[in-house]
Amino acid sequence: MTTGLHPGGQPQDPRPTGNQALPQQERVGHGIPHADNRTRSAVITARAAASFDPVGRSVATARSFVRDTLQGWGFADIVDDAVVLTSELVTNAVVHAGTSADVLCLRSDEGVRIEVADRYPEREIPLQATAVNMGSPDREGGRGLQLCAALAGRWGVDYSPTHKQVWFHLDLPDRPVGTRTAGPALPADLLPLADGRVRVAVIQIDRVGAISAWNEDAEDLFGYAAEQVIGKPLTDLAAWPHTPGTSTGIVEALQLSRWEGTYGLRGASGRVTPVYASHLRVRDTGGEPSTVCLLVRDHERAVLQTPLRASATDTTTSSEGQATDPFEVFIGSPAPDDLDGLLQRTVERARDMLDGDSAFLLLATDDETELEVRASTGLPSARQRFARVPVEAGPGRYGSARMPAVHEDLTVVPGAVPLLAGTGMRSVVTVPLKVEGRLTGSLGVAAEGPARYSNEEALRLQFAADRIALAVESARLGELERLRRGSLSFLVEASDLLAGTLDRDQTLALMAQMTVPTLATWCAVYTIADQASDPYLSYVLHEDEERIDGLKALLSKIAPPDPVPTPGARVWAAPGEAAHQAALRTSMRSLGLGAPASVTSGIGTTLATAAAVGGETVVLPLVARNRVIGMLTLGKPSDEHFRQEILELAEDLSRRAALALDNARLYSERTAISQSLQRSLLPPDLPHIDGVEVEVIYRAAGEGNEVGGDFYDLFPIRDGVYGFAIGDVCGTGPEAAAVTGLARHALRLLAREGFGGPAVLERLNSAILDEGARSRFLTLLYGELWPQEDGSAMLKVVCAGHPLPLRLRQDGTVEAAAEPQPLLGVMEDLELYEQTITLDPGDVLLCVTDGVTERREGTRMLGDDGLTDVLTTCTGLTAGAVAARIMRAVERFASDAPSDDMAILAMRVPGLQRD
Repeated sequence: MTTGLHPGGQPQDPRPTGNQALPQQERVGHGIPHADNRTRSAVITARAAASFDPVGRSVATARSFVRDTLQGWGFADIVDDAVVLTSELVTNAVVHAGTSADVLCLRSDEGVRIEVADRYPEREIPLQATAVNMGSPDREGGRGLQLCAALAGRWGVDYSPTHKQVWFHLDLPDRPVGTRTAGPALPADLLPLADGRVRVAVIQIDRVGAISAWNEDAEDLFGYAAEQVIGKPLTDLAAWPHTPGTSTGIVEALQLSRWEGTYGLRGASGRVTPVYASHLRVRDTGGEPSTVCLLVRDHERAVLQTPLRASATDTTTSSEGQATDPFEVFIGSPAPDDLDGLLQRTVERARDMLDGDSAFLLLATDDETELEVRASTGLPSARQRFARVPVEAGPGRYGSARMPAVHEDLTVVPGAVPLLAGTGMRSVVTVPLKVEGRLTGSLGVAAEGPARYSNEEALRLQFAADRIALAVESARLGELERLRRGSLSFLVEASDLLAGTLDRDQTLALMAQMTVPTLATWCAVYTIADQASDPYLSYVLHEDEERIDGLKALLSKIAPPDPVPTPGARVWAAPGEAAHQAALRTSMRSLGLGAPASVTSGIGTTLATAAAVGGETVVLPLVARNRVIGMLTLGKPSDEHFRQEILELAEDLSRRAALALDNARLYSERTAISQSLQRSLLPPDLPHIDGVEVEVIYRAAGEGNEVGGDFYDLFPIRDGVYGFAIGDVCGTGPEAAAVTGLARHALRLLAREGFGGPAVLERLNSAILDEGARSRFLTLLYGELWPQEDGSAMLKVVCAGHPLPLRLRQDGTVEAAAEPQPLLGVMEDLELYEQTITLDPGDVLLCVTDGVTERREGTRMLGDDGLTDVLTTCTGLTAGAVAARIMRAVERFASDAPSDDMAILAMRVPGLQRD
C-alpha cells in the first residue's frame, strides 16, 4: 500500500493489493491548517489517513502505511521511530481493545504528528505517565506510552464520548547544509567500492510516463542514444517482472512523490542491468507534473541510497512483552502474497543490518534436497536467480545449510559457498530458516573484506531469520498454491488448444507460443521423421521477434541435442557455449582489426543474440507411443536459471505436445494416402473434342473427401467416337468411392472392347453384384458421342435409373433427352436399350446427379422443375457458363452446406465456323 500527496495537491487513488487489511484512506492538499491545542502555530501542509479493521494483520498494514507515507514525504530520517510507535499503538487498539484503529499522519514545517484513535474510550490510561514511571511493566497498554515518552518529542492522549486518541510528534533532525543526511567519517577500506567512474543516469518522465530527458550517463549505462528513447514509455525498457526485488510496479512507483528501490532496465544489447533508482515527483511553474529519476548500477547504490537511521541492535519491547526490532517492522510491509517483494526487502535489510556488501536468500525445494536462490542484493541477481545448490553442499557449518556458519576468508576455502564464487566476496555469515524444525531456506550476508563477521553477527542474523521464517514459509506456500492452480489452468488451456488442430505446422507453432514467454524466454522445437533420421530444427521462437532470425542461425550451426528418451529436463550447454564463442569472435573483430563495415554492422546483432542465449538451456524429449519424435528446447537469457516448478510444468506440457504432434503426423500421413487414392479414382484431364464444348463440375460431400458416390467420365473409344458417363452410387464416402472406381474403370475397358451401351451396362451390373455384401445400387447415364461434319453431334445414351438428361434448344425450350430404365446392382437380368439423340448447333445437353435436383431448404426442394427453369435461362451460353450457372443456382437455393455429392456434365454443340 502506498501513500503520499500527488504533486499539485491532487489526491491519489489508493488501491491496496493482496490480502492486506483494507484501509480507508484520506488525502488533503497542501496549506490546510489543523486546529488543535498543541500545534496551533504549525501549518499543516499535508495529511494522510487510514482506518484499520480489528484483525491481527492490520498492525503490519498500519506499519506499511506510515512507512510509505513518511518516505513519500521525504521524511525517511524518522521513519523507523514512527513505525515502531505506530505499531505499538495500533496493536493496543486492534488486538487488546478489539476495535478498529484510525491513523492520521500530519506533516508540518515543524515535523510529523501521528494520531492513533480507537473506539474504546472507557479504557484506562495512566495520567501521570512518564518515561521512568509508568507503573508495573506488566500493565497492559503501558509499553506503547513508554515508547512515546522515550522516542517522541511530544505526545498525549485525548478523549471524546466515542473515541480515545493517542498522538505523538516527531521533530525532524537537523541536517548539515548541502547534505541529505549526516553520516560518520569512514576509513577508506570501508567506503563503497566503485569500479571506475560512477555513472548517474538522469531520466525525466512526463505525466503520461514517456521519457522526456536522457543524459549521457544513461546512454553509457544502457546503450540507447537519447533520440532512440525520447517519447517512449519507460515501461518499454523496464524488465518487470524478470528482475526480482520489488513488490511495487514501475507505473505505481513513478506515481509516488518519493521512491527508492531496485529494478532492471533492458539495454540496447538485450541484457538486463540491475539498477538502484531514486525517483522524485516535481512540477514546473505551469503546474505540469513530471518525475526525475536518478539511476546507478545496483552495486553502486550507496551513491543514492538513504542510509538507515536506526541501529540494527536497537530493540524495544512491545505491549505484548516481546522484543520489537526494526527487522520485524521492515518485513511486515509487503503484501502477504508478495513473496518476491518480501524476500528482496529481507535481503536488503539483512545486508544493511550487518553492514555487508551483499546478501542472499535461498528457499528449499519441496523435497528439501536443494536450495533455490530467490533473492539477492549486491550480487548479479539475474545470473543467480533460481540457481540451485544441494542442501548438504550448502554454505552452512560442516558442509550443510542446516547449520549456521561463519567463513572468515573464502579465498582459503574457495568452494565453501558456491553461490559467491567469482563475486569478490571474502567473508560470509549464513544461517538457516527453519519452521518447526524443518529447513525452509538459508539467509546469508557477505562482505568483500576478510574476517568481517563473528559468532555475534551470526546470532543476530539467526535471530532475524527466526523472526521471518514463518512469514516467508507462509508466503512460499501461498505462492506454491497459486502456481499449482495456475499450472492446472495452463495445462487445461494447452490441452484444449493442442486438441483443436491436426495440422503439424500449427501444432509446432502452438507448442512454441505456449512456452514463450510463459515458461521461457526462447524456445526451439526439433522433430525426428523416423528412427533413422537426425533431429531437424523445425521451429524457433523468441519473446523478442527481432532476435528470432539470429537465434535460428545460431542453433543451425550447432549439432542438435541427442534424442534421449529419458523423461525430465536435462541441461544442454551447447547453445550457451556457441553464443559465448560467437560473442568473443565478434568482440575481437570490433577492436578495430581492419574489419569491413559489413562485418562491424552485425556486431550489435551478434552480441544481442549471444546475450539472449546466455542463460540456462534445457531439453525435454517429446515421446509419443514409446518413440522419441522430437525435442523441446527452452532457454533463458543472461545466465538465468529455471525454477523447478517451471521445469515440472514444461515436462507436463511436453507430454501433451508430443502426443498432439504425433497425432498431427498420423493424420497428415493418412490424409495424404487418402487423397492419393481418391485422386486415382478421378478421371484424368478431359479430352478435347472437335466441334463439342464440354464442362464438368464435381463436388464431393464431406470434409477431406475428393471423391464420393457421384462420378463422371469422358474418354475416347476410337477415332471420332467418345464415351461419356455420369453416375451416382448409393451413399457417400469411401465405401461409395470404391464402387465408383469399379464402375469408371469397367466402363472404359468394356467400351474400348467394342461393346455397345446396353452390353457395357449389363456387364457392369454383373460385376457390381459379384461384390456381394459390398455391392451398392448404382444409377448411371452412359452414352457414346459422334461429332458430325455438318456441325451437329449424334449421341446414343442409356439411362439406367439416373435423372434424365435435359436438352436445351436454341429457342429456349427444354425437354428430356432419354427414357428411364432400371438401375444397376439390383437385378441380375436386365434388358436395356439405347436411344439416339441429335444435338443441333447451339443445343446443350445437361446431365446431373440427384445431389443437384434434391437440393433442399426446409420443406422446399429444387427438383426437376427447378432445374428446368434455371436451364431455360442459359440460351446462348457456353458449356462452361451453363455448368457454372447451374451450380450457382444450386448453392444459392439453400444456406446449409450440401449433404450429398454433386456432379454436373454439360455438352454444347457450337456449330461450324464460317469464314
